[in-house]
Amino acid sequence: MWEAFKDWIFDCIQFFANVCGDWGLAIIIITVIFRVIVSPIMHSQIKSSYKMQKVQPLMQEIQTKYANDQARMQEEMQKLYAETHFNPLAGCLPMFLQMPIFIAMFQTLRELASHGTGEVYTFYTIVQDLTKTPKDMWSVGFGDFLPYLVLMLVFAFATFVPMILQNLKSDSSQRNQMLIMGGMMTLMMLWISWSSPAGVLLFWGASSIIGIAQQQITQRILRSQDEAAEAAKPIEYKPVEVDVERKVKKKRPTKKR
Repeated sequence: MWEAFKDWIFDCIQFFANVCGDWGLAIIIITVIFRVIVSPIMHSQIKSSYKMQKVQPLMQEIQTKYANDQARMQEEMQKLYAETHFNPLAGCLPMFLQMPIFIAMFQTLRELASHGTGEVYTFYTIVQDLTKTPKDMWSVGFGDFLPYLVLMLVFAFATFVPMILQNLKSDSSQRNQMLIMGGMMTLMMLWISWSSPAGVLLFWGASSIIGIAQQQITQRILRSQDEAAEAAKPIEYKPVEVDVERKVKKKRPTKKR
């Protein structure tokens, strides 16, 4: 069944390659379709991360206050989740739901050369062969290797950028931790991309760029909704309490003897 699913993905890529006349463009079209399909799931994940940023300071406050009382800490955390309607697992579930599609796309593009169609899988004149890796093209010459280098950099840094954008408003210690983690992840992705086919790098780069755009748009919408909700809050009006009886007594003229 898994192999049939991968074959179906390849047939879809081949269909768009025949329509537009280029395999690289076909991969980008399929990537856009993939992103549209998982966009509700991604919206849920981004929304959960956004809410996590708002709840995190309160969570840290509870953890500090009840550091020596684990039972009370858990109780206060549950109260916080209930009051803010926050589910800490909500951000993980969407990721698991989209993983099968992503893995199938990844494996299909990695095995592109094994389909034996007799075609050369190119991305116009930019990338000569989408089945070749940067490692393969390094020995050919720098001019031929350059497009593969660009795909490598996009592949690596597109993984790093969302983490930075998501934690721009975090406190300095947390932001520094994320920068270090993001830097290490970027180096790891560069190492992985060195021996990955260009088709995989193109898919991942295009998917990540679309994901970054979706993240920014969704977060902007969520911030606008928060600002609108804050502005729509009714102004509490408290009438001035006046002791009428006391005022009347003060104003009542005294009788002359």
